[in-house]
Amino acid sequence: MSPIPVKGRRVVVTEFAESPEDALEHNMMIEEQLAPDPASLGAHEVLVEIRSAAVAWVDLLMTSGQYQHMPSPPYTPGMEFSGFVRATGGAVDCARLAPGNRVLADGMKVGPRSYGDYQAAGGFATFAVVPDDALLPIPATLSFDQAATLLQAYETAYHCLITRGRITAGESILINGASGLTGLAAVQIAKTQGATVIATGRSDDKLRLVAEQGADYVINIRDSDGGLRRFRDEVKHLTGGTGVNLVYDTVGGDTSVESLRCTAFEGRFLIVGWTSTPNVARGRGLRGAPNVNLLPTNIIQMKSISVLGCPTAIATAKDPSIRETRLKEILSWAEEEKISPFVSHTFPLERFNEALRARWDGEVTGGCVLHPQAS
Repeated sequence: MSPIPVKGRRVVVTEFAESPEDALEHNMMIEEQLAPDPASLGAHEVLVEIRSAAVAWVDLLMTSGQYQHMPSPPYTPGMEFSGFVRATGGAVDCARLAPGNRVLADGMKVGPRSYGDYQAAGGFATFAVVPDDALLPIPATLSFDQAATLLQAYETAYHCLITRGRITAGESILINGASGLTGLAAVQIAKTQGATVIATGRSDDKLRLVAEQGADYVINIRDSDGGLRRFRDEVKHLTGGTGVNLVYDTVGGDTSVESLRCTAFEGRFLIVGWTSTPNVARGRGLRGAPNVNLLPTNIIQMKSISVLGCPTAIATAKDPSIRETRLKEILSWAEEEKISPFVSHTFPLERFNEALRARWDGEVTGGCVLHPQAS
């Protein structure tokens, strides 16, 4: 490989903003990043030169302290990234992590979503120094861009569908926000389990891609005025009048209420996120819920629906043992090409604001990625 660059760049969140929108204008900046000295690495540390960093909806939500797990400014955003091993500490297993190897970072062990000493080491940067146990080899079938968008999306979908939802072959599932990062992952994982997938969204172009990714049926839920239209009758028709066994809801708001009416008796409703109502706190890390989601208990009661919260990161932090099988299966499915992340948008690091805006405004289908290396 070429020599390690002397200098790089990184994005820094200087302080929490009043809102994610405000953070795009005032609370993030690019600064110079000197290449870490390989001689300074700890025994189990690895220097990674980052090639791709996922741009997630949560990355921008975090900038106003509204995520359930908040890093402390100043920090570098980017929960997931991939790149090359550049140097290793003396105790690192070089059979697994040799210089030049392609690796992806575990966002639960490094970066702003992690809990340890490497929380500030996010992916919106040229370099990252991380512990060796936070790196995984990239499956040969995946590019750097795909690898950077693998774990968060597919671990979330796995935890929701398999661990919490206990989806089985022959069941039907309604996936809301199916063109998003975790939505597309859910489509693919549901198909590995033999389920019938009904996917919803608000763009015909995006829904065509969702169908190409494996959805059996797609429904555009946008009405002529841009709001939400009633879609329960279509779902009932597609399920022979019974409704779906599961709902995978990343959207929240009115879409959740309509989706409850699409559920079969004794169905399961999986709460994955609430992208339609993002400002669930007051900004700058303050608590309070002016935009909280509400579900009608009468429908839940009359249809005997099980409503299941599915906080993947929190559940994993409380019981790390649930990850072993999950990671093994996800990596195996990737190697076998049963799952394959789709990335619709890529940006150079200097356009990080544009990348975050594209993700926040719903322009992205599947993954969005930054390329930290200079063009």
